[in-house]
Amino acid sequence: MMFERIAPEQHDTLEGVPEPAENPFLVGHENAAGMLAAAYRAGKLPHALLLAGPQGIGKATLAFHFAHHLLKNPVPGTAPAVLATPDPGSALFRQVAMGAHPAVLHLTRPLNDKTKAFKTVLTVDEIRKVNRFLSMTSHDGSYRVVIVDPADDMNTNAANALLKNLEEPPAKTLFILISHSPGSLLPTIRSRCQMVRLSPLDDGSLMQALDHAGFSSPDGAEARAALAERAGGSARSAIILTQYGGLEIAEAFDDLIAAPHPDVAAAHKLAEVVAARDQALRFDIFNRHALDLLSDAASTAARANDITRANRLSEAWQEAVASINEAETYNLDKKQHALNLIMRLNSAMRM
Repeated sequence: MMFERIAPEQHDTLEGVPEPAENPFLVGHENAAGMLAAAYRAGKLPHALLLAGPQGIGKATLAFHFAHHLLKNPVPGTAPAVLATPDPGSALFRQVAMGAHPAVLHLTRPLNDKTKAFKTVLTVDEIRKVNRFLSMTSHDGSYRVVIVDPADDMNTNAANALLKNLEEPPAKTLFILISHSPGSLLPTIRSRCQMVRLSPLDDGSLMQALDHAGFSSPDGAEARAALAERAGGSARSAIILTQYGGLEIAEAFDDLIAAPHPDVAAAHKLAEVVAARDQALRFDIFNRHALDLLSDAASTAARANDITRANRLSEAWQEAVASINEAETYNLDKKQHALNLIMRLNSAMRM
């Protein structure tokens, strides 16, 4: 499916894949969508929602669909009982998608004007836009919606600034915070939001999301099941795995980690692939897979009551996070980072 890109590019934009703001398809999450539509219709909408769940399952898409629902139906009592499906051809849809609608403010990582790269955090300057946004009168008396995407990316100053907005929100204002790891947010922010937990997509919904994004799902039930298991219910992960070499990277990494002694030649080959120039996404895939491997292994050890191994793997996870952050922050040699991570995981998993 070819589509016209009308939404602004973001730090995690995938080529050929619609941004949540311009995605007319919401796959799964029927219960959450129905609950939100019912709360609005009954006049019982909270002032802040926290949509929580794994990355890439449709949290931001649900946020934009709900914003569209509020704007299309400004009188709660006459709003449909189910979430309205956006019309991609409508002026409302295009305005929201382009970031040009006066009643919707989407806050995410901004561009660095000097480097022209996206910043690694959602800054306080972005959050300060909320005050200017809320100072403007709603053009038709409908809701104003602030989407923070994801709230996990806020630095300390940004989080404290947002907290002030959440403490005394104006009437008919809805904050929607997207979070992949709500436990990392300030407890005072969580306490001021109604949390809506969204589950990973089931296998059928995952394949449907791939189809809607214009990518064919794998042939054969076995291949689809293998993709679904690796993707963990995340449509974004499924797209990355099938379209950006993610499956090959994960399989090569798994083989290296499982070996009694890592194949040095194979390790160098994988490191070169993920560290190549203009392959930031592959580098991210590699790092995320490393963290997932350690996290899953630590959880397995904890369930087996092997606390010593669980603690050791948790420490290895924290060391890997620090190493990844250093590599990205200080622009260190990516190939050397990848080689070190392979060796570290091979050792940690065998102990």
